[in-house]
Amino acid sequence: MEYDFIIVGSGLFGATCAQRLAEAEKKCLVIERRKHIAGNAYTEEIEGIHVHVYGPHIFHTNNEEVWGYVNRFTNFNNFINSPLANYKGAVYNLPFNMNTFNQMWGVTTPQEAQERIEQDRRAEFVEDPQNLEQMAINLVGREIFETLIKGYTEKQWGRKCIDLPASIITRLPIRFTYDNNYYNSKHQGIPIGGYTAMVKNMLAGIDTLVSTDYLDNKAYFDKLAKYIIFTGPIDEYFHHCYGSLKYRSVHFETETIDSDKFQEVAVVNYTDIETPFTRIIEHKHFEPNNQSKTVISREYSREWAVGSEPFYPIKDKDNAELYEQYAKLAARESKVSFGGRLGTYQYLDMDKVIEMALSHVNCYMPMV
Repeated sequence: MEYDFIIVGSGLFGATCAQRLAEAEKKCLVIERRKHIAGNAYTEEIEGIHVHVYGPHIFHTNNEEVWGYVNRFTNFNNFINSPLANYKGAVYNLPFNMNTFNQMWGVTTPQEAQERIEQDRRAEFVEDPQNLEQMAINLVGREIFETLIKGYTEKQWGRKCIDLPASIITRLPIRFTYDNNYYNSKHQGIPIGGYTAMVKNMLAGIDTLVSTDYLDNKAYFDKLAKYIIFTGPIDEYFHHCYGSLKYRSVHFETETIDSDKFQEVAVVNYTDIETPFTRIIEHKHFEPNNQSKTVISREYSREWAVGSEPFYPIKDKDNAELYEQYAKLAARESKVSFGGRLGTYQYLDMDKVIEMALSHVNCYMPMV
C-alpha cells in the first residue's frame, strides 16, 4: 500500500484530517472530485477580489482550540458580519435588535420593544404549534414574521411556511441592544487572501488529486491505502441503495460591476416573496482593499436533484430515518469512516466542521 490514508474531499473536514494525519507522519492522498480544493469554502480571485463562489463564508467560533488551529495557516482580518434585510425597499438590521425594532415601530427602549413583541405574540399564540408559521408567530409575532421571515424562508425551502415543520425554527435570536453583529462568537473574521489560500497551506506537502472521482475508481484507490476517510454524500457512497437523501440546492448569478460599490454591507437578504433571489452578496466587503470594481452574487434557492450540488439537508422525519439506515451501513465498514457535512448529513458551521475533524482524527491515532 502506498498510503496510510486516502481522504476523499478537500473541504475543511478533509483538509483538517489530512493535515493532522500528515503532521503525525502518516502518508496521505487527498482526492477531490471538483477542479479545485477547499470545498464550498473555495474562493476565486476576480478583479483583485476574493469571491466566495459557493456563498458567503464568515468564520466565527468560541472554540479556542479551533481558533488556534486555523490561525496556523492564515491570518484573519476583523470582519464583522452585519447583514441587512430588504423588504419591498424598506431596510432593516439583522439579527433582530433594537435597531430593527426602531426601524419597524419607532420604539427606542428595550421595554417598549419587549411590550410590542409580547403583544404581537399573544394575539395569535398557539399552544402546540404544528408548523413553522405558527412557531415563528409564537416567538416574535406576525409583523416580524411577515416582514423578515416568511418570504425569505419560503424562497429558501421552496415550500409554504405552513407546510414546513415547526422544528426548523425552534428559536430566533432577539437582542434588546443596539448591536448589529450577527454572531455572538468571541472570534470572527475572514482569512486574508481567501479560504483557498488557507486550505492550500493546510495541504502543503500532501499528495492531492483534483478533478478525480474516487467512486469512479473505488476498487483501485482502495488498494492504495489502509484507511479511507470519506467526506462526500453518504448515500452516494452506497449507490443510493435505500434512496436519495434530500437537500436544497443553491444557484448563484455572479457579475462584475464597473463601480466602486454596489451596497453598503457584504450581505443583504431580500425577505419579500416577489424578489426571486434570497440575497445579494458583495464580496469586496469581506476583504476591502481599494479595488476599483466590485463583484456581486445573487443567490437563488433551488430544488435539488441527483447530480446537482447539495447544500442544505432537509432534516424531516423521512430523511432522518433514511440517514439512519445509511449510518448503520457505514458502521459496518472496516476501513472507511465518514465525516463532514455530506458524510454525516447535517448542516455545520465551519468551526464545527474543523472541531469534528480534529476529533475524528484522534480516533485513528491509537490504531496507526
